[in-house]
This record gives sequence, C-alpha cells and structure tokens, in this order.
Amino acid sequence: MVTFESFVFWSAVGFSGGVVFSSFFEWTLHKYFMHRPFAGWKYAFQAHAIVHHHTFKADHTYHLIREDDKYTIPMAWWNGPVLVAVCMLPALALASWFGHWQLTIGAFMAFAGYYGAYEYMHWCMHLPKARRVERSWIFYRLNGHHLLHHRYMHKNYNVVLPFADLCLGTLLLRSKMKFPQARGAAVPDVQPRVKPETCFAKQ
Repeated sequence: MVTFESFVFWSAVGFSGGVVFSSFFEWTLHKYFMHRPFAGWKYAFQAHAIVHHHTFKADHTYHLIREDDKYTIPMAWWNGPVLVAVCMLPALALASWFGHWQLTIGAFMAFAGYYGAYEYMHWCMHLPKARRVERSWIFYRLNGHHLLHHRYMHKNYNVVLPFADLCLGTLLLRSKMKFPQARGAAVPDVQPRVKPETCFAKQ
C-alpha cells in the first residue's frame, strides 16, 4: 500500500530529477540535432539552425521584424508530445527498477513543465510585449543568455535552465567582443566588461 508520504516523496524525486535531466536533454538536443544534421536527418537542423537563426540574429533582428516570421519561433505542435514521451522512457525504466510508479508522475510534470516553459520564454524573448514574466529578474538573465547564443551558436544551448551549459563548459556570460546587440527593457547588456585603467602617478 502506497502511503501519502511515499507518494509525495517519490513524486518529488521524479520531479527534481526530471528538471535536471531536462536541462541536459535540452542541451543535447540543441547541440547535436538542432545545430547539425544527425545521421542524415536534417529536420531539426533545417528548422532551427537554418531558418530560425537566419531570421533571428543577435542584433535588432533578435526581436520579431516581419509578422510572418513569428511562426518560426516555436517548434511544430507535435514536437512537444514526442519530446516528452522520449524523456519519459528513462523515467519509466527507473520507476520499474525502484518499484515506485509515483516517480513517473513527478517526472512527467517536470518534462511537460520544462517544455512549456521553453516554448513560452522563447516566444517572449523573440516577440516581447512587456508581459509580466518579461519584468522578472530570471527572464532578464535568461534573455541575455539566449541572446548570446544567437551571437555564438555553439554557446549557451539551454534556454530554461543553464545547468547543463555550466556543467558541460558551454556557458558564456558576456560577449567576447563588442557587437551591435538587440536592446530593450528585458534585454541585459552582454557586451564585454571594460576594465578600468589604473593610473600610477610618477614619483
């Protein structure tokens, strides 16, 4: 018999592990499928690296210019269910191994929530409208993180949780050189820090 405490505990384990797993899954998908053809499969590469990055760069075009281009911001509608289903496979295996099916409930909530957060934040980043989420500190930081990805396509693969970027060495906090970046209320300055010059008085 499953107790309430056991249900909550294993659901929380599934959710926590699911969030961390989602960060690494997003990183892997982005790096190996969306920025290069994979074993001859070019769908994700074409939709993201070719179409999306060609339309939205790190300058003023980071924000939507042409109304018709807004349809290139989100993934296709069927991508969400497919990606969540793929993520559920290791969760189901672990739940079977540990003998606690409650783990899959938390994991599913994490995967679905992560994907929803990805799509919504990514939409707001490229099509800003002063929404409440755009006024938050976390969105402000993640927006700068993603802007740098549009400047350096092999850095900052995460959109929602840059934990995998941090662990796998692709985290970039500021640009390596000055460039004409996008500006806006929810866009941080990601230009290189200018080191103050030190002046020494002659003795």
